[in-house]
Amino acid sequence: MDLLNPTELTAAESPYKVLLGAASLIPISHYLLGFWLILIVFLYNFLEIHILQDLFTGFRGQPVVLTFNPCSKVYSDVVSKCRILHGRYLSTPWLCSPHLQTVFLQYFGNPPVVNYRRQILTTSDGGTLALDWVKNAKVKKQAYQVNDALALQQDEKNPILIIIPGLTSASDSAYIKHLAFNMAKRGWNVVVSNHRGLGGVSITSDCFYNGGWTEDVRKVIDYIHCQYPEAPLFVVGTSIGANILVKYLAEDGINVPIIGAAAICSPWDLLICDRFMTRKLVQRLYNKALTIGLKDYAQSHEAVLSRLSNWEGVKKSRSVRDFDDCATRVLGNYETVDTYYRRCSASNFVGSVMVPLLCISSLDDPVCTREAIPWDECRLNTNVVLATTQHGGHLPFFEGLAAKSVWWVRAVDEFFAALQSSPLSHRKKEISVSSVNPLESSIDHAPYMHVSEDGMVTAVNEEVAETIEIRHQENADENKTEDEINAEECVQEKQSTDINPTQPERDISDLVAPVKKCLTQLSRQNRKSLWLLAYIAIITTWPVVGSALTVFLRKKFQNIFSRASVRR
Repeated sequence: MDLLNPTELTAAESPYKVLLGAASLIPISHYLLGFWLILIVFLYNFLEIHILQDLFTGFRGQPVVLTFNPCSKVYSDVVSKCRILHGRYLSTPWLCSPHLQTVFLQYFGNPPVVNYRRQILTTSDGGTLALDWVKNAKVKKQAYQVNDALALQQDEKNPILIIIPGLTSASDSAYIKHLAFNMAKRGWNVVVSNHRGLGGVSITSDCFYNGGWTEDVRKVIDYIHCQYPEAPLFVVGTSIGANILVKYLAEDGINVPIIGAAAICSPWDLLICDRFMTRKLVQRLYNKALTIGLKDYAQSHEAVLSRLSNWEGVKKSRSVRDFDDCATRVLGNYETVDTYYRRCSASNFVGSVMVPLLCISSLDDPVCTREAIPWDECRLNTNVVLATTQHGGHLPFFEGLAAKSVWWVRAVDEFFAALQSSPLSHRKKEISVSSVNPLESSIDHAPYMHVSEDGMVTAVNEEVAETIEIRHQENADENKTEDEINAEECVQEKQSTDINPTQPERDISDLVAPVKKCLTQLSRQNRKSLWLLAYIAIITTWPVVGSALTVFLRKKFQNIFSRASVRR
């Protein structure tokens, strides 16, 4: 068989033509199949679909992970009785993606029919807030009275739920209706506190809401508590509303007139979320969508915003950060956008919350990244329980084949029911909390030191110092005998010194005795501390003492050697 060399093969026919000829023999249906396979793999990863993971787990869902303090009464008395929080969450099979769930919630949501009765509340600065009370005859156990005043159920002790919506959301949002319908069906009075300028209400002052504006929430809660002082108050914040809620709870401490609260899909750290929104293509799409919503909000209040903010910059905003730089930062009197993000982030305040708080976040949230979740801060606070799910998106958490149920709504319902029947809802508020800046470390305000019995020296703030002082006073009676003996010995020593003031010389034992006595008492009280202090003293002074000792010994030995050589 004759073989052609490469030169003859090239001259005869090009290899590219051979490849094209072979490719033309493949049916077009195979190309379409390959294209669809590549597209499916791309979309599976781009949309973060987890249908295969659900399939491998037998559609049992992923367990809910709870983060809490081991000494938490909120967990032992409330959350431990919540079956939903100790179960699993399985998303709707045909919405097995955080992006599919979030988009479906925005454009469809399957919301129940909820009717509201509006109440207008005027703030001290002249602002206008819209309070929408649920008045569905289908979900309320008792009928409403139709008059100019606000109509609630006849039982003034009935629990009241206050809902704080997310960014550019109002009472007509699908997830708000899910929560309002479910809690009203239980028989609670439900009210949605719309942000300024939302819900069809005009801006009537120069104040706008932002992620750290807690004055409106404080005004609404205080007003409702004043109108219905015997009604237990519960609050739920969603998205940026959760950030505002946590900040409010920390600022007012135990002075808040509410029994419990829930923060759903909080951004936690606004600066980290801002960086996250520009990281990937899909996050940039969300950033663009949120910016369009903010610009529509600004456009509806152009008469006020154009006068108070950088209006040209607002109209040209391409991201949430651009909008915050041109409007939010200016209206809130913040120096920079990062300053606004840092000062208003809920992660700085969650450690100071003094009421039972349930926090729910999804690890695949496409808007509020898991990197911003303050795990350690939630674990340190005995009043906070953090529940995280593997899936859920940003606020939807749909479950069931028809996607008509929202998981976090059922979890909050069960949590509030358990809290209402627990001793925590009736406990007296006996702890007073001083207002401190959570951005500053507590050690900066602690000019006191405490030496514990094991020799450890720690800095404490004023509250801890007062506690230590009280404890020392309580132990004063126990140490009274020893203190009196020491005082008598000191008096006797002083008297002996006064009797013989002209004594020129004293025995060396008389000089050593007081020191020896003090060392004996110190070693008796804290033997470990004495050895620890001795060890520290040796280690810290060894460089100086060692060098001096080396010089001394060197001179000493040189003198000895020099004398020996002279004798020889």
